[in-house]
Amino acid sequence: MIFPAIDLLGGESVRLYQGDYQKKMVLEKDPLIQLQAIEAAGIRRVHLVDLDGAKKGLSVNADLIRRLRENSDIFLELGGGIRTLQQIDDYLQLGINRVILGSIAVTNPELVQEAITRFGPEKIVVGVDGQDGQVKTAGWTEASQQSFAEVVSAMTALGVTNFIVTDISRDGTLSGPNVALLKHLQQDFPASRFVVSGGVSTLADIATLRENGLVDMIVGRALYDGDLTLADLKEAEDGVSETNYSSLGY
Repeated sequence: MIFPAIDLLGGESVRLYQGDYQKKMVLEKDPLIQLQAIEAAGIRRVHLVDLDGAKKGLSVNADLIRRLRENSDIFLELGGGIRTLQQIDDYLQLGINRVILGSIAVTNPELVQEAITRFGPEKIVVGVDGQDGQVKTAGWTEASQQSFAEVVSAMTALGVTNFIVTDISRDGTLSGPNVALLKHLQQDFPASRFVVSGGVSTLADIATLRENGLVDMIVGRALYDGDLTLADLKEAEDGVSETNYSSLGY
């Protein structure tokens, strides 16, 4: 499954280079226009990130996210600054299909476990973002002392089954995904489902990931100044069965 990304910053849709808030490119002043274009192309899912929220630990773009949800029927997953059970509940009640927990996987694993118990593993996905093998938190501004595998192992023990793994060094660079990292994680944690994030920029990248058993991915900057179009993503997904989608709640 392919998730086009919409990253929200200051009420606009932007792309950052390697997670640097000072290196942003505005894609669309009104993110709803972008979301509706994705939906019109026949894409079924969108990956939303509240970049302001990720940095501040608050639901900064909540009103905009509500507007997006109210004007679209497609599957929306949302991350960025979601660090309390109340925030999770509020977004799920709003109609967000699943929420992404990032920093709290490192700083407050007990909350992740409670979220899994209360809302179910299909509603929760843990984002594991890092660079040079080290996981980062707080909108990629703070380094932890944990590796990707250590965080995934700890979360798996709590009942987490869905992960988004981002190699920050590839994010927004159009340089191709870190296939080796994801392949190792998939081999080490075969019961988990991994979504590839960072660097997916061509149909060849998509094919390479699928050849390595990695079928879920997020595409961001490549849709706007790279070699991929929404039509490409729709065509790439046409071979995925409806049964597979429905079994995952998509």
